[in-house]
Amino acid sequence: MLYRVTHITEYTYAQPVILKPHIVRLRPRHDSNQSLHQADLSVEPTPTSQTLTTDLDGNVLTRLRFSDQPCHGLKLVSSCEVTTHCTNPFDYWIEPWAMTIPVDYSQSLAANLRPYLDGVMPQLIAPNVVELAHRTCQEVEGNLGLFLTTLTQKIHQGCQYVQRDQGDPWPGGLTWGSKQGTCRDFAVLFIEVCRVLGLGARFVSGYHEGDPDHPEQDLHAWAEVYIPGGGWRGFDPTLGLAVADQHIALAASSHFRDAGPVSGGLKQGDARQSKLAAYITVKRL
Repeated sequence: MLYRVTHITEYTYAQPVILKPHIVRLRPRHDSNQSLHQADLSVEPTPTSQTLTTDLDGNVLTRLRFSDQPCHGLKLVSSCEVTTHCTNPFDYWIEPWAMTIPVDYSQSLAANLRPYLDGVMPQLIAPNVVELAHRTCQEVEGNLGLFLTTLTQKIHQGCQYVQRDQGDPWPGGLTWGSKQGTCRDFAVLFIEVCRVLGLGARFVSGYHEGDPDHPEQDLHAWAEVYIPGGGWRGFDPTLGLAVADQHIALAASSHFRDAGPVSGGLKQGDARQSKLAAYITVKRL
């Protein structure tokens, strides 16, 4: 499917501020699941430097540097066109040695997956998340593919979606204990459950088509799990489905902060007095 996405982010400050360097992750990935045809980013105030780099996860970052001239805000306007390709999210093979949990990774693969296995220290994962992991694994008799789809459905059916526009994701124990949260909370819960069982998982930010009759959307989040033989596969516990061609990925990382759309700070001024507004439209062409 071909989509056009417009994403406007605007910070307004109560007093003049001086901007530190910022990192912007609003350029969609270009990989086997999606093709990026066009991407533009306009910035106000005009940065003194605007460069593209690639991080360890293959995400394309736009690095911005600004002058020391005080300003009252920061506005980012990102526009892009993307074609998504994954019509069948289950069209892959699992290596025979990886079909059952626990997965017996080779030494080299385990070393490469270490950030996605140990992103959260095991002792910091709440007991109710550990219990959810082991109970779900027992229910599916350790079948890896069935575990991932069952976990997706359990979070989707067991938790209520609530709106929370700002703030970090909740720890998985809080989300599962309260049975509510945002998409980013459900993604973190899913990731923590996977890591309890030794499955490499990472946080993804991006967009979902949503209702075509109402193109204005919110930034979305889901999880990806590394499946030997299948690579990184996406699962969306907010919507209760495996990720296919209605999702557009921006960035993925072992920690949610490294997948956020904008990060940066101020040399002078008070960020606590800022207001953030975001407007996103996702249109199928």
